Amino acid sequence: MPPPDTRDPFFCVDAELPGRRGRAGVIHTPHGEIRTPAFIAVGTQATVKAVLPETMKGLGAQAILANAYHLYLQPGADIVDEAGGLGAFMNWPGPTFTDSGGFQVMSLGVGFKKVLAMDTTRVQTDDIIAEGKQRLAHVDDDGVTFRSHLNGSMHRFTPEVSIGIQHQLGADIIFAFDELTTLVNTRGYQEQSVERTHRWAQRCLVEHRRLTEVRAHKPRQALFGVVQGAQYEDLRRQAARGLTEIVDDDGAGFDGYGIGGALEKQNLATIVGWVTSELPDDKPRHLLGISEPDDLFAAVEAGADTFDCVSPSRVARNAAIYSADGRYNITGSRYRRDFTPLDAECDCYTCAHYTRAYLRHLFKAKEILASTLATIHNERFVVRLVDDMRAAILAGRFDELREHVLGRYYGRAHNRA
Repeated sequence: MPPPDTRDPFFCVDAELPGRRGRAGVIHTPHGEIRTPAFIAVGTQATVKAVLPETMKGLGAQAILANAYHLYLQPGADIVDEAGGLGAFMNWPGPTFTDSGGFQVMSLGVGFKKVLAMDTTRVQTDDIIAEGKQRLAHVDDDGVTFRSHLNGSMHRFTPEVSIGIQHQLGADIIFAFDELTTLVNTRGYQEQSVERTHRWAQRCLVEHRRLTEVRAHKPRQALFGVVQGAQYEDLRRQAARGLTEIVDDDGAGFDGYGIGGALEKQNLATIVGWVTSELPDDKPRHLLGISEPDDLFAAVEAGADTFDCVSPSRVARNAAIYSADGRYNITGSRYRRDFTPLDAECDCYTCAHYTRAYLRHLFKAKEILASTLATIHNERFVVRLVDDMRAAILAGRFDELREHVLGRYYGRAHNRA
């Protein structure tokens, strides 16, 4: 029997949205607090592309999420472990997350890279493969066998392997290994997948408990179960309830929950609401893979606490800039002699020191600095937006903020559904 847990509660709620599931809270980790709602910047390979960790800290990022699949392949989880864990390896002083690798195994495995088949108008099929691509991943009840997208070498992920990798990576918050499906998969396959993910979650919790005891000299890691079920209400609710019922020998369950898989944009709030209504209120909920302003407001209102997405940095590298009045492409000819900041209302390093004309020049000249400065701005925009949501919940003015921000960003009124 382990000694009594004398730590502060892992998660506490500070305020709630009246009549809704949204809330502001605090997640306590060995490397610091995460005040929620919070946007978790993605540093897939132990780096937010083009930006120093010190700069990410300076722009207000509270935590960084890295990817178990990519770090397993390169440089190797054992090397990260030897370096002292993810934070020490990348010189990031704050909390860290790692996802399980399930998304990358399946999305890269069917050739879609980061974009999965999410078009519900397509004929449903369970043989999903991108045009002109070769299948690199095969799932069975025990795990997934896949070829590396780097060199074609064969690998095998099971729930135990994924948890073992994430323990070596040493992130504060890790995720159970799950199977990712798409909106194109048949209903029958979705049912099988939810059951499979549930069994994998049970195995993940057992292995997590075992490794926590083996590695007791390391900071304790929190394990989140992942809710799948695509667009089906009954499957989403079944998956959420099933995860809450999984406990170890001492009656302890998951520390929090991830909401993953296929989410139709127009139904995002509804699906998140189905899930959060089934999950315990005293544990945090992480929504995987969103960052657009309207999606963030909808998800926060429906009860999600943290979010991650590669979009702010990815679109920045393609010259797309977030601003209070919407997203625009800085390479447009109109910005050639525009010596104003990227966003006059932004407090980021880029906007304080550089102009639209200069950023346009850097992109046109294909200078590396273009990606750095644009990413700093976009990450700060999203981090600040979610921080503003937290402040608005605490101050009782969330609806006012929502109408103001979305009305400007999309150029039209945004009434809550």
